[in-house]
Amino acid sequence: MSDNAWTRWPSREALGRAGTTRPRRLLAWAVRVLVIGLLLWGAYNQKHAGVWTGLAAAAGVVAAGFLAWAFFRTTYQHRVVPSLVLLAAIMGIAVAAEASGFTALALVLWCGCGITALERLPLAAAAPVTSAGLAAYSAFNHDVWLTTAASVAGMALAGYVMRLDAEARGNAQRLLDQERAARVAEAHSAALGERARIAREIHDVLAHSLSAQLVHLEAARLLIETGADRERILERVVAARGMARDGLAETRQALSALRGELTPLEDFLGELVSGAEGAAVTVTGEPRPLPAEASQAVRRVAQEALTNVRKHAQGAKVDLRLDYSEHQVTLNVRDSGGRPGDLTGSGGGYGLLGMRERAELLGGSLDAGPDEEGFVVTLKVPV
Repeated sequence: MSDNAWTRWPSREALGRAGTTRPRRLLAWAVRVLVIGLLLWGAYNQKHAGVWTGLAAAAGVVAAGFLAWAFFRTTYQHRVVPSLVLLAAIMGIAVAAEASGFTALALVLWCGCGITALERLPLAAAAPVTSAGLAAYSAFNHDVWLTTAASVAGMALAGYVMRLDAEARGNAQRLLDQERAARVAEAHSAALGERARIAREIHDVLAHSLSAQLVHLEAARLLIETGADRERILERVVAARGMARDGLAETRQALSALRGELTPLEDFLGELVSGAEGAAVTVTGEPRPLPAEASQAVRRVAQEALTNVRKHAQGAKVDLRLDYSEHQVTLNVRDSGGRPGDLTGSGGGYGLLGMRERAELLGGSLDAGPDEEGFVVTLKVPV
């Protein structure tokens, strides 16, 4: 659609009824019914008109009303040629009415065509129609020329003001529709984000818990195949059972996190290392509550780092250091190195890639790699 003011149509919102209050619509219909009623009354009570002439005039009023309705439809569809044809037909009825002596009917139709064209058509198409309609009104109106000129100017101004009012209403309706669409999109995005968060939490819990269980169960299977003694096999089964129990506890924690019922991060890390020999937690800075996503990221990375120590460096000492600074929280997990566990390469798990992805989703970073003695995982999350 062209941006030229002369060829641009009023928007569909401006030409439609959306955004128009019910009292305003009722008032508009009342005015239309009143005008048509007065015209019909005038047609039947014209002194010089007989019955058939009056009936013909009434038929002309009804036809003009139908054509006006069709004109409203074609302008709403932005069809310029049919709209002009319909206006020409209405003005033709006005000419016939004037020729038959129904001057009042003719004047109303000419004025209506001029004002409505200015309100609903592109200005380039409306200008000649309005000029013709108001010129015919001026030619056949019997008032003094000054009154006629003032009436013509007033009707032209009224038509343009109605156009501006309709455009303002259309713009307001468009903004309202856009706001509603934005709210729907925002709600949909929030729902998708919540689903992704729930899926991520479930994945993390299952990946961490099942990976650890798989290590011990696979070790138990190999011990059975090699004919190992009962105590060693039982040790692996008991360890797998412990992993399952820990997995249930983590699931409860994840559900609590989704409900916003998180235990303090320091307490969680203390419980995490309580059953691990040679593991300790150090907290520096001023502890404070963290956003749920940041807190969960720290918890998951700590869990995965300890699982990796059990898998790849059995017997190693582990130091977990949690540092609170002004704009971020840093978790550093360092082990002293140890012997590889049974089936070190088994299990898909959450892994370093998953930990890094979780950190990047929060605008943070994760670095992992060997140092002089063992392995170091460093997580930084902005808060």
